[in-house]
Amino acid sequence: MESWRDIGERSDFPLENLPYGAFRAHGGAVHLGVAVGEDVLDLAAVAQAGLIDDICERELLEAASLNPFLAAGPDCWTAVRERLTALLQLGGDARLRAANVDRFFVRQREIDMVLPAEIGDYVDFYSSIEHATNLGRMFRPDGEALMPNWRHLPIGYHGRASTVVIDGTPIVRPRGQRKPPQAALPTFGPSARLDIELEVGFIAGPGNAMGEPIAIADAREHIFGLVLVNDWSARDIQAWEYQLLGPFLGKSFATTISPWIVTLDALEPCRMAGPQQVPQPLPYLQTRDEWAYDIALAVDVQSQTMRERGIAPQTISRTTFAGMYWNMAQQLAHATSNGTAIRPGDLYASGTISGSTPDSLGSFIEMTWNGERPIELASGERRAFLEDGDEIALRGWCERGGSRIGFGAARGMILPAR
Repeated sequence: MESWRDIGERSDFPLENLPYGAFRAHGGAVHLGVAVGEDVLDLAAVAQAGLIDDICERELLEAASLNPFLAAGPDCWTAVRERLTALLQLGGDARLRAANVDRFFVRQREIDMVLPAEIGDYVDFYSSIEHATNLGRMFRPDGEALMPNWRHLPIGYHGRASTVVIDGTPIVRPRGQRKPPQAALPTFGPSARLDIELEVGFIAGPGNAMGEPIAIADAREHIFGLVLVNDWSARDIQAWEYQLLGPFLGKSFATTISPWIVTLDALEPCRMAGPQQVPQPLPYLQTRDEWAYDIALAVDVQSQTMRERGIAPQTISRTTFAGMYWNMAQQLAHATSNGTAIRPGDLYASGTISGSTPDSLGSFIEMTWNGERPIELASGERRAFLEDGDEIALRGWCERGGSRIGFGAARGMILPAR
């Protein structure tokens, strides 16, 4: 689609995208916005101008977070998306371009992005069969790579919503208990095996009442859109603590998300069939709909030395979201199958996304095979796990019909432990 606004041909944010976020301009109040090329359309200004009065309440777009809009449900989401498209499209609704345009737009480079929603709960799944198999082979070389339950249900753990942070937030190296295999007793100190996890997460919509599961056929009514997720992991802390009840302090110190929520409507051209599941899941996890999305993903790293020498970030992995064994609808149906309640703004992440080749892995523990095969950087440095000063950037995009539907980045630089 062609817009009367200037949108670059290779922009991540054409009219076909229109992802939602929240921003603070020049230290002022937080507003909701939609990315349009290099600009952000201020949704509070759109609402205050009366441009959505006939389709939804102004308060939904005047709020400081997306939670009220998320609670309104898919009919409202679609109506607003269609109205914004018409207002921005060349030859469409003329009311926006006929007004004082400067009050409606800000440049992305002039604002600070903040978390787009108040995230009350965060769940992280373990849904890539390649990733699960790699870790199984690594830590159980003489046993089955996959645990007996893995092919029957989406495995997950409950993360820490209070430390979900926006793109660009520095990550302080965590401290904790570590016990190397040869040591007699554990010690306490900074993690020496700090890792990333390349993931995609979905943001929940209206939610359900406690005691009422969400049927898999109704999942689309409760999934607003997707973000990139980096579930930072302290592998040495995790290895010592997880053996009885699973991930805890090795995971809870930080989780980074990209600033823009890309809606399912925008990603519709990227939807496709997922991998065959064997054995067939139980009836509550079966769906005839296509729930895989052909989203290309990449991991970039830049060390402190690379920045000082002017060496650009180095791409160390490329993979795709299309091959996830357990999909979003199954994750949501399983998460609520016991009657637990979800709320607008809750975050559900996929788990590490890895492919079947060495250049398509989503974590350092896989890329380096638990530190045995360090990565060679363009600066001549080697990395088994992350060092202080390293910056990681996750990127994601889908290209269809000449349009590029992008997410922005999920970046974080490692600071020394405190």
